[in-house]
Amino acid sequence: MVGADPLLADDWNLDPSIKPDDNRFTPTVVLQGPLNEPMAFEVLEDGRIFLIERRGGIQMIDPVDGQLKPVGALEVNTEGNNEQGLVGMTLDPLFMENGWMYTYYFSPEEPKAIISRWTLKNNVLVANSEKVLLSFEAQRETCCHTGGGMAWDSEGNLFVTIGNNTGNNQASHTDERPGRSSWDDQRGTANTDSLEGKILRIHPEANGSYSIPPGNLFPLTTPNTRPEIYTMGHRNAWRVSVDSQTGWIYWGEVGPDAREDSEIGPKGYDEFNQARGPGFFGWPYFVGDHAYPIMDYETQVPGKRKNPKNPINLSPNNTGLVELPPLQPSFVYYPYDASEAFPAMGTGGRSATGGPIYHKADYPNALRPWPAYFEGKWLAAELSRRAIFLISMDEEGGYESLERFLPDYRPVEPIDMKFGPNGDLYVLEYGGRWFQASPEAKLVRIAYEGGNRAPVARIASDKTGGMPPLPIQLSSEGTYDADQDPLDYRWEISDAGGNVEVFTEAHPRVVLQNTGNYSAHLTVTDSSGAAASASLPIVSGNEPPRVSIELEGNQQFYFQEVPVKYAVEVEDREDGLLSDGDISAESVGFSISMVEAGFDPDELDAVGEEDPVLARFPVAAGLIQKANCRSCHLAQGRLVGPGFDRIAERYLGQADAMDGLVKKIVQGGRGVWGEVPMPPNALITENEAREILKYILSVGQESARLALSGAYQLESPGPDADQNGARRRNRSLPPKLLIQASYKDLGDDGVPSLSQRAVRMLQAPQLDAARAHVMDKVEAQRFGVSVRHGGSLIYKGLDMTQVDSLEIGVFASARMNHTGGRVEVRLGGAQGALIGQADVAAPAPATPGSRGGFSRTPPLPISLMPQSGLQDLCLVFSNREAKEDQPLMSVSVLSLRPSITQSKP
Repeated sequence: MVGADPLLADDWNLDPSIKPDDNRFTPTVVLQGPLNEPMAFEVLEDGRIFLIERRGGIQMIDPVDGQLKPVGALEVNTEGNNEQGLVGMTLDPLFMENGWMYTYYFSPEEPKAIISRWTLKNNVLVANSEKVLLSFEAQRETCCHTGGGMAWDSEGNLFVTIGNNTGNNQASHTDERPGRSSWDDQRGTANTDSLEGKILRIHPEANGSYSIPPGNLFPLTTPNTRPEIYTMGHRNAWRVSVDSQTGWIYWGEVGPDAREDSEIGPKGYDEFNQARGPGFFGWPYFVGDHAYPIMDYETQVPGKRKNPKNPINLSPNNTGLVELPPLQPSFVYYPYDASEAFPAMGTGGRSATGGPIYHKADYPNALRPWPAYFEGKWLAAELSRRAIFLISMDEEGGYESLERFLPDYRPVEPIDMKFGPNGDLYVLEYGGRWFQASPEAKLVRIAYEGGNRAPVARIASDKTGGMPPLPIQLSSEGTYDADQDPLDYRWEISDAGGNVEVFTEAHPRVVLQNTGNYSAHLTVTDSSGAAASASLPIVSGNEPPRVSIELEGNQQFYFQEVPVKYAVEVEDREDGLLSDGDISAESVGFSISMVEAGFDPDELDAVGEEDPVLARFPVAAGLIQKANCRSCHLAQGRLVGPGFDRIAERYLGQADAMDGLVKKIVQGGRGVWGEVPMPPNALITENEAREILKYILSVGQESARLALSGAYQLESPGPDADQNGARRRNRSLPPKLLIQASYKDLGDDGVPSLSQRAVRMLQAPQLDAARAHVMDKVEAQRFGVSVRHGGSLIYKGLDMTQVDSLEIGVFASARMNHTGGRVEVRLGGAQGALIGQADVAAPAPATPGSRGGFSRTPPLPISLMPQSGLQDLCLVFSNREAKEDQPLMSVSVLSLRPSITQSKP
């Protein structure tokens, strides 16, 4: 193979212990739009790809021209239960011969679900060709869960996942009160005589009927059971896959929304499950490795839990067996927050989808076989976390490990995933907007490249515009070749008239002589001929505006008690000066926001033309995407939930509503706008939720703009914040204060406008002891550091303007052999000028049965001599009576405190 590493095929492709580089996998968009709620797809050997849409559409991607072409449309129900519709599709294993397609949909005429076979000829669904294999009653009184996974085993048996179709709840669904059967999963999921909440296993026959293969959960002659049932006890089993080597099935299982453990049950868990044979998987009595107390809905009192070895169903809505099969264990289960058992799952929303188990032998005609590292492993998609996980099994098939697959690939709600006959992985992305067409909906193919890899091109310039003659320094910094091949560079600088100037160095300097739009296009080519390109526009004839933000006082830290004094200035060569009135204040975007410590200012969204209100809240733009708010809400008009304009209207003038709304975004809620619950947003902090709400509550309302100069008083911190407003729960670093201003100029003589943004970031005045720049004679602990005599902590480059004291979190414990001692604050280093000091008392002796002889002095206040500007701050710890290796005290957090009297406006 030309350009291939000779070790690659021997090591990377064949050795299962060697993980290939992520950059050997290339996600390529096969089709992006127009798709209206895509649900499932199938790939054929000849390259045709069939896919379905929830509202009944059946489409085909033509391999000849790559275009989406209609195949047919089913009339389906999407009313009453807003998850119903056309939810499942698969092709017969002999489709190339018989043209049979199987669908799972909900009738528009009566409340029932239907599994049918259709015939396709010339890529068109033949009218009146439907053969109904089976149907069952499906209530429309309430939402949710339909299932919809369909997969075949090697013997021609068809597996179909059926959702519980039961009213949603944050706990178990066992409401036995009269008239509430639609909220009782014991009528379906835990009912051996119902198909709801099950995975079915049937054998379709040529005449359009089906037979029951041996080995299902209940033999054919068992009273009060359905012989189609393979597994039961499912809330919403989703995409099911069959391991071709073992015959075992794997699927994603969507769990309830509870965020925390409570008296009514455990927190919610989603599951990735494995079934080696038929069995009962727990719902509604068990989830993850937890059991639910069975709620008495009349008294609202939780009762006893079921016996996992012998669960019984005593509901009056049960028409099946009372005694159920014993509980089968969950394979992988995880809550919204971090999972102790499966930490690689991370945190965030939950919607376990599922996916295929990889075996190279399943794809004998693969053009790009995946390496041995993936052999026998399960690729499982997670819709809400926009991620794919790789799950490894041990030799007996038990769980071994879990990791992210391609963490830089963030599929937008992966709803179906499988390998095609060509050996490439295909991912269907639902698109992020629930119950409507989404521009982000697409089908992606992920191919493995075992040979030469194309380089990656990066491009930058020192200017985006200016007046001619305009010197521009172009840069290809960051361009690389993963195989370390030498690269050839070709730059093409073109103007609107088609004139092209070519450069072949890596970082050319060019001069644009004329007014107009230019494009700088870079192509890099490796020694095997693989190439990559990147481009950027440059405007000659319009100088970018200059935006600045001046701050008074401390330039590094914000203080909760001290207003931040600021002034914005905008200067543009053509438009004039903001301070002279040439530029209107309304044309300047300005905001002050609290953001998480790791926030990247490059995330600020420029969405002014699309949503003028959101342009005033650029931080909210990114957070709304992070929280996936657009899946359920529009700016105007109802989607799943109310439009932002309706929310703003409802809470107009209710200043005290903010805290409750913040908690609803973070923790979830239900009942205010209808029955469909709002799920928790575990990835969103309360500070971030507050930023989102500033935007939401301004939609459709006249709201005051921040002045472009003034004094900004920080909002009061939430109940989980420390004294400096830093949200510390589940966060290692306190938030920062982001001040940003942006301006888009008016252009000049047909030359396009240019934008500029200025950003200032202030950090909380807190310093973790364990993050000091220089540490001497200290030892790291779980919370902070332990210090010895002569030990020191140095923090470099601190702006000490307005700071008049320091507060230190310290404690001394006799059980930890602490002695107490003196803390000195010096400038520059351990021998620098002394500007403050304080003593930590020796702890009381520990006695048997006592809690340890703690002498707590947090915070330890130390008055400081006034300073200004950047200083290196050194804390020196001493106690000459301590033994050489004896610790004096433990130190956790340092807080700089401001001079309040000097800071009032």
